[in-house]
Amino acid sequence: MKRMLLLLAFIAPVVVNAEPASQIAWTPEVLNRVKNGDINKGKELADSCKSCHGDKGQGMKEETRDDETLPAIPALAGQLGTYTYKQLRDYSNGSRSHDQMTGIAKGLSEQDAADLAVWFSSLAPPENKSGSQNLARAEKMVEQGDGKRILPPCFVCHGGKGQGEKQDIPALAGQQADYFARALLDYKNGRRHNDIYSRMRLIAQQLSDEEIKELAQYYQQLK
Repeated sequence: MKRMLLLLAFIAPVVVNAEPASQIAWTPEVLNRVKNGDINKGKELADSCKSCHGDKGQGMKEETRDDETLPAIPALAGQLGTYTYKQLRDYSNGSRSHDQMTGIAKGLSEQDAADLAVWFSSLAPPENKSGSQNLARAEKMVEQGDGKRILPPCFVCHGGKGQGEKQDIPALAGQQADYFARALLDYKNGRRHNDIYSRMRLIAQQLSDEEIKELAQYYQQLK
């Protein structure tokens, strides 16, 4: 309760006119579907995900091949099942778009999405190292936020260890930094808009591109 009050104190002035940007409603039926997902079926379905998301759901960092930049692919291992389920359904119903994932998600039933989400949540989060840059500013943002810019500390929602919070606040610990940075930049620039009540868009718009890169590196090295 204390954390929720702190969050509301920070963001209440700027969310008055915000509206939901996802068609997912966390009804008892939906929550039970994810909670009771078939982990074995999810493992089978995940075989087709390995070429992009890795054999252990670890994702892939940004790479350059033959002068072509291949974008980073997110780690799914250890992610909250409810969050992964939401993203798959958002791709399916058009709340979020991606050249490859939209078509893939449209081919999945709601139960398929739940089964996949449960499987990936059962895997150990990836262990990634940060670069050599100074992450003191990012650590301060995570622990203290910035009252002058109405920015709450990241831990209020994402947890002190980046573990995420149900239902739709993702785990960040171990996430590929390149992907993390791109996701925040997409929120900042309005290319991504499936965050409930514009929460991440409002926050990302207050961050500089350099701060976003530092936060991405900070969370990548968390265990």
